[in-house]
Amino acid sequence: MLSPADFKIPTLGLNEIPSPLKLVSSTSGDGLGDFVSGSSRVRMQLDTSPDAPDQDIDLERAGPREKVYFDPYFTTAAVVTCGGLCPGLNNVVRSIYLELTHNYGVRRVLGIRNGYLGLNPAERLDPVELTEDRVSHIHDVGGTILGSSRGPQDPKVVVDFLQRSHIDVLFCVGGDGTQRGAHGIYEEVTRRGLSIAIVGIPKTIDNDIKYVFRTFGFATALETAQNALSCAHVEAKGAPAGIGLVKLMGRDAGFIAAWATLASQEVNFCLAPEVDFCLDGPMGLLPALKQRMVDRRHAVIAVAEGAGQTLCGAAGGSDASGNRGYGDIGTFLKERITTYFREEGMDVSLKYIDPSYLIRSVPANTADRLLSDQMARYGVHAAMAGNTDVLIGMVNNMFVHIPICTAIAEKKRMEVTGDLWTNVLLATGQPPWPASAPPTSC
Repeated sequence: MLSPADFKIPTLGLNEIPSPLKLVSSTSGDGLGDFVSGSSRVRMQLDTSPDAPDQDIDLERAGPREKVYFDPYFTTAAVVTCGGLCPGLNNVVRSIYLELTHNYGVRRVLGIRNGYLGLNPAERLDPVELTEDRVSHIHDVGGTILGSSRGPQDPKVVVDFLQRSHIDVLFCVGGDGTQRGAHGIYEEVTRRGLSIAIVGIPKTIDNDIKYVFRTFGFATALETAQNALSCAHVEAKGAPAGIGLVKLMGRDAGFIAAWATLASQEVNFCLAPEVDFCLDGPMGLLPALKQRMVDRRHAVIAVAEGAGQTLCGAAGGSDASGNRGYGDIGTFLKERITTYFREEGMDVSLKYIDPSYLIRSVPANTADRLLSDQMARYGVHAAMAGNTDVLIGMVNNMFVHIPICTAIAEKKRMEVTGDLWTNVLLATGQPPWPASAPPTSC
């Protein structure tokens, strides 16, 4: 059970320097934006039902403070992008640079190369100094100009590097693995008593970071996923007894598969990591798919990459980010469906689509451009105010500060009794598998 103490934001000290922001003021009615008080709070829970959790939790509101901790003239900031590629990374890098230099007057902003590897001198990846020319057009292309990698580095080595490079603020752009690394760096900074701010910008296509309603990149991924489902539907209807099977990203959370299913309105079966579906028996996927083919002669299946791991068998081990190895549910289902219909004496034409890397590498769409810019600038406001071990969150459509240690305690997952999954069931008409369905038959 969380308490208000779990959401207390660490700070480096007193804010005694007047903010240099010229378009923000503390005077109402002057046509300028307003500074945000450090005491401004946002309620986590809007639901006032008696059984609604976390009704006593409120969060620190993000935004520019009237007084800041760092003197911009003497401040050096650095930004690092980590983990897998995601639409909007370049947008975040650019907006961090522009907010720091144009509005706060910071003179030196460094780009760390190839993720946390660039914070280890042994890798010989010297930082690049970000300039107007370097960032001018990067928001129009996918990927990240800084490069990225998975896996942490020794916090002691990293903090040695930050000290030698006179870096006062480190922006860590990435998912839960990146933020675990950021928290480790914060702990080492704190152990040494240094005034270095560590600020997290949440990035994950899967949208599975706690206390962030939507991470940048998700809207673009959703749009691309929905296009893949539309193609699968065309393929399914264009062949006698056609089946379109699309594997979408989503290791531990099925948000892309669920929302893309609703956006498509052509999906007949949506398979998510939160629900252990079964293959055989009265409630099984295969008999339900057979009935669909008998009735309508075509079907579309959306499956998240982390779904059905009790069926296809996890690969074991883990990657450099600590993500456990998963079996390939897409190829497993392709083979299992083909075998099933052959044994049933029914001819089907199955088309399998895996758009995963197309989703990751495209430029951000309009929605993600806006979100990337906002998260980046709110991150700069937090850093300049001396907040540290802080993640920019989004709750009830407002930007807030979340302690990184609290954000990484658990992943956000779909509520299988919530509105999203209920609407998926209503849209698809698929069997309502319980979250604890047997792995083979039900």
